[in-house]
Amino acid sequence: MARVTVSKKSCAVNPLKMSQPIGGALAFMGVSGCMPVLHGSQGCTSFGLVLFVRHFKEAIPLQTTAMNEVATVLGGLENIEQAILNIVKRAKPQVIGICSTGVTETKGDDVDGYLQLVRKRHPELDDIGMVYVSTPDFKDAFQDGFGKTVTKLIETFVPDEIPSRRAPQRVNVLAGCHLTPGDIDELRDIIEAFGLEPTFLPDLSGSLDGHIPDDFTPTTLGGVTKEDIAAMGSAAWTIAVGEQMRAAAELLQKRAGVRYELFDRLTGLAPNDELIGLLSRISGRPVPIKFRRQRGQLVDAMLDGHFHFGGKRIAIGAEPDLLFAISQWLTEMGAEVTAAVTTTHSPVLEKIMTEEVLIGDLEDLENRLDGCDLMITHSHGRQASERSGVPLYRMGLPMFDRIGAAHELSVGYRGTRDLIFKLGNLFIDQVPEPTTETWRGESAERRHDACVGE
Repeated sequence: MARVTVSKKSCAVNPLKMSQPIGGALAFMGVSGCMPVLHGSQGCTSFGLVLFVRHFKEAIPLQTTAMNEVATVLGGLENIEQAILNIVKRAKPQVIGICSTGVTETKGDDVDGYLQLVRKRHPELDDIGMVYVSTPDFKDAFQDGFGKTVTKLIETFVPDEIPSRRAPQRVNVLAGCHLTPGDIDELRDIIEAFGLEPTFLPDLSGSLDGHIPDDFTPTTLGGVTKEDIAAMGSAAWTIAVGEQMRAAAELLQKRAGVRYELFDRLTGLAPNDELIGLLSRISGRPVPIKFRRQRGQLVDAMLDGHFHFGGKRIAIGAEPDLLFAISQWLTEMGAEVTAAVTTTHSPVLEKIMTEEVLIGDLEDLENRLDGCDLMITHSHGRQASERSGVPLYRMGLPMFDRIGAAHELSVGYRGTRDLIFKLGNLFIDQVPEPTTETWRGESAERRHDACVGE
């Protein structure tokens, strides 16, 4: 059991944490035809826009209510109304997702009340879904904003009633923010192999997977539709991935009676065995041969890789669910997590196999790198890696100095197998390769020792 502590510094140095509104905006980007809006100043939206563009290397739909000093003091009704009307006129979205920011939360804007007034004044907006999520950036972090947004989408679109009939082949998947579009595609392939029909919320694989659209659209390019979200209440099961999705899964069960199974991670052998077993029970089908083969490949990779992982000291800085998933898997591979830094509180932190989990920043992680063989965090850890000489493996968001971030894979048998190869090769690179001079020197030493012995 880890001891969870909070940094007492007066400021964050090289922050690890990202804000709630950014997490909420990312969740909205997994909804089809959606326009995410940050209710705050233009700078708040500009920051998030740059971050997402650098990470995904794609055009990102993100708008702002452009609050200034006067509007902040008097209230943001007029700004929200004008922003909605402009977005509807220019982008024609199916859903408008609004996330609050620190300045409007401090003022205390009643955005839910504003949206009711806007709908009364403009009946032409009746067909457009409008979702508001309270995401103050002066508390909590990226993962919290993401989870709150998924919960609010269910609250807004899923009917509050138990359906008379269920679709036994339909499965809801609540995907945490630590899953990439590539992870979601992998999970879709696994679930569909059992003859099941998954509905992902949010579905970033449809909107941020890097495909080229036939035509330009100012809203999200794909993802789950609001009709698909409304139909989630008639599914037979919900699979939630990450502790951050627990509240959303519980709400769906409460509103529509959909049973859920929560996986706190899908990286590693045991959790994927549990997932495959669950899918086999739900579908009533035997496990396909290809997954038996993938499992065998993972076990073989574990045998090959444990020589290189055993005894390695790892430092990790990540959101709680990603930190838990990677640290538990590394521990199972024989490595030791000697430093763990995260961004916000979560029940999974105490279960991490290390002495201490610190809620802090990348400076705290850098101060704990002494004796470590590898550091795992996002791209903002590169300076600490250069100063300390500890190799960096990039995981999480943002990853702006590498291409293909959206297609990184860490779930399922294949994703876990590939992680073993990637990290194992990093460890192999740290072992100095013997040169001809080295061998000659060692031979001379052996001859000298033999002579001395005689």
